[in-house]
Amino acid sequence: MTTPTPNPLLAAGALPAFSAITPAHVRPAVDAVLADYRSAVERLVADPQARSFETLMAPLERWDARLEHVWSPVGHLHGVKDSPELREVHADAEEALTDFATELGQNRALFEAVQALRGSGSFAALDRAQQTLVEDSLRDFRLSGVALEGDARARFAEIENRLSKLSTEFGEAVLDATDAWTRPVTAAELAGLPDSARAILAQAAKDKGSDGHLATLKGPAVQAVMTYADDRDLRREVYTASATRASDQGPHDAKYDNSQRIEEILALRHESARLLGFESAAHLSLADKMAVMPERVLGFLRELAAKAKPVAERELAELAQFAKDELGLDRLEPWDVAWASEKLRARRFDFSDEDIKPYFPLDAAIAGLFTVAERAFGVRLREREGVDRWHPDARYYDVLDADGSVRAGFYVDVYARDGKRGGAWMDVCRGRIRGDVEDPQGPEQKPVAYLVCNFAPPSGGRPALLTHDDVLTLFHEFGHGLHHLLTEVSWPSVGGIGGVEWDAVELPSQFLENFAWARETLDLFARHHETNEPLPQALYDKMLAARHFHAGLFLVRQLEFALFDFRVHLEFDPARGARALEILDAVREEVAVIRPPAWHRFPHAFTHVFAGGYAAGYYSYLWAEVLSADAFAAFEEAAAAGGQVLDAETGARFRREILAVGGSRPALESFVAFRGREPEPGALLRSYGLAA
Repeated sequence: MTTPTPNPLLAAGALPAFSAITPAHVRPAVDAVLADYRSAVERLVADPQARSFETLMAPLERWDARLEHVWSPVGHLHGVKDSPELREVHADAEEALTDFATELGQNRALFEAVQALRGSGSFAALDRAQQTLVEDSLRDFRLSGVALEGDARARFAEIENRLSKLSTEFGEAVLDATDAWTRPVTAAELAGLPDSARAILAQAAKDKGSDGHLATLKGPAVQAVMTYADDRDLRREVYTASATRASDQGPHDAKYDNSQRIEEILALRHESARLLGFESAAHLSLADKMAVMPERVLGFLRELAAKAKPVAERELAELAQFAKDELGLDRLEPWDVAWASEKLRARRFDFSDEDIKPYFPLDAAIAGLFTVAERAFGVRLREREGVDRWHPDARYYDVLDADGSVRAGFYVDVYARDGKRGGAWMDVCRGRIRGDVEDPQGPEQKPVAYLVCNFAPPSGGRPALLTHDDVLTLFHEFGHGLHHLLTEVSWPSVGGIGGVEWDAVELPSQFLENFAWARETLDLFARHHETNEPLPQALYDKMLAARHFHAGLFLVRQLEFALFDFRVHLEFDPARGARALEILDAVREEVAVIRPPAWHRFPHAFTHVFAGGYAAGYYSYLWAEVLSADAFAAFEEAAAAGGQVLDAETGARFRREILAVGGSRPALESFVAFRGREPEPGALLRSYGLAA
């Protein structure tokens, strides 16, 4: 008789056993935990004594943690090591999870139990995090349709399930369209590309089992071609393929087209919001955000646009004149902009990304990042060998407090490859929580995070070299990681990034980017990979001088994204449909200075909004930038007073008042506790080089 192999997703352990997980394990593990969770909820609502925090909320948090143990590694593998088999079971299990989440959110008996706790005399004795958890739970019940009856209740559940499917399908279509398109690049077409860019295209060809050079739609390859390729036809071809991914345009298979998914997603989001009593999906989105009202979001974005658009128009006019006079381009097309901009930047500042890349080998940048964490926030990072991983490139680090104790850990996976979703992100593997469902009095589970990027891997005998933008990306995602890893709250729903208003969740990430501009910080790691020479002051000065180069163009592009996302959710009309391209065109008329061709299909690959958590919330990046720029100004003030940018006292205060408390109190309250006042927008405008 054969002994059944234990399911690694159900095994006890501080970390997932990635190498043992197969698609066949997913559904049995999910089903087992959901069955046990349902039984636990039934017991809780049937027990009239289970109306205290420890007897009601704490068990629910522990069951959420148990479910996360199963689902987090599955979702992670779906993002970093996808396969047709995993994709199929992921979609199937995700449907079951969505059904369960809707069922739980609409469990009236459970809602009433939490209400009873909120109304009891014991509520006042709870600490701030516990009270916030109760309040947030009641809000989430209402937003999950707990008050709906009959057909409306059933329809809401149906919508939630369908939206979950559509979101997954949308992201998979973008990934598949990205992976499917390649184009051989001839030796003549390599003109203008520096060695590092050529190495990216050579590696792409090698990965596909061929010689020579290959253009792909992976981020590093697109950036290499669009920035450096002198061959205009090559740039246009790559631009076209990239700008039409997963759409009805361009060179892509029609099976990847996201057009109908966009229509259905927006229609269902609107219907869901209306069922809950909100005017639109944008109004619903703001129910748990700092901005509160659509008028405030639109006013904020348009106020920035009023300052940024005139600057962007001047920048574009300058660029067009330069392209005509110096580059022989009578008409500057969208596929020329990055290439011409790099030429102008090199001319104006005698500076190029290629000049600085040799000073940013990846391993040194990571080591420098860790030194920032140690000096500013009092934690050390130590790589741990022997940890089970999903790919040989992935690494694992322990986070050590000042006393040497391990308080958290995180995985790092930084190279682009097939089967891996594009972009960069931080995600939760484990949350900090006291005990578990078997042993509520057991040891505290330590928080663990994933940090994922898509940098060009080492090639041609050279280490992986980063652009300064890559360094900023690394710092950004690590900022999210610190928010999760340094929490002092032991209830995951309000600890770390949990429970933080979505328009404030980017504060720690964007804040940390600022350190990557400081000379003091760069001196920790910016050294030539061959000579070990530190970054020359003259080169740093050029980099700093070029920091605000085309800041207006960058900012209006972000405003275009944010306004499109918000308006397409705010203005949805069931009688007229999504009108995504129509609204996008109106937004571009308002804020854009570069007008893409009519066949451009940016929304079809906008995964943040249609396959992520940023629906009617993409404005959060700019909103949180106000907070982050103002927060970093506190470190600049410490340096100006004779200290250092990596000021330990200011860092300890940021850790205590922002990172440690997570979502256990409103983000504005945390900001005021750190800064001593409410945020002021001047720091953001200065960070872009725009007058306040």
